[in-house]
Amino acid sequence: MDEGFSPEISPEHGPDEDEEELEQVDFFEEQGWLLRVSDLKQYSYCPRVVYYTYCVPGVRPTTFKMRMGEQAQKRVSQLETRRSLRAYGLKEGKRHFHVTLRSWRLGLSGQIDLVIETEEGGKRRAVPVDFKLSRRQPGPNLKVQLACYALLLEEGWQVAVEEGFIYLIPSRRGVRVPMTRRLLGRAKGLVAEVRAMVESQRMPPPTPRRARCVDCEFRRFCNDVL
Repeated sequence: MDEGFSPEISPEHGPDEDEEELEQVDFFEEQGWLLRVSDLKQYSYCPRVVYYTYCVPGVRPTTFKMRMGEQAQKRVSQLETRRSLRAYGLKEGKRHFHVTLRSWRLGLSGQIDLVIETEEGGKRRAVPVDFKLSRRQPGPNLKVQLACYALLLEEGWQVAVEEGFIYLIPSRRGVRVPMTRRLLGRAKGLVAEVRAMVESQRMPPPTPRRARCVDCEFRRFCNDVL
């Protein structure tokens, strides 16, 4: 299965909508870069993390927590092939691991930990699964990240994505996230907001939750928080 997909304009779109989408595709291609889905999670956590990543490149260290998360995800991928799909409410389906998708229309790229391809009642659909090294109930930032994967899948694979799952590795539990119109709209709006911030190179305000700053790897760059 291809790792990159070119955006296609759906035949049911009207002429005005087609022109608007094509203009957006041209704009992002001219800009020459795609936002990573993982950046949206970071932006929701603290906007400055994304600002430093793009506008002050090469300064972010790899933390112990990042390394632990990567190792845990590799172990889960290996074990996942031997498990049933019961955690995702499915009886059968085909697993695709580490699926990379890109869309110039969305201005977005990302790699999904697991995509389950299934067909029920003659309808083909895909279920994105994001592995997380956490026991906490997923917050809005993780749900937005999953919604972005759903948008990429719908466009790249031309398949319905009605729900996704955040798999909590320590508790071995999948949390269902319905792909509502409101959630998908919030994801699109956030992509536009983050891209505008990076392109203007305008430093955003820090997170209002100052406790997050204590162990932040970028704390030394922020002189106005602690």
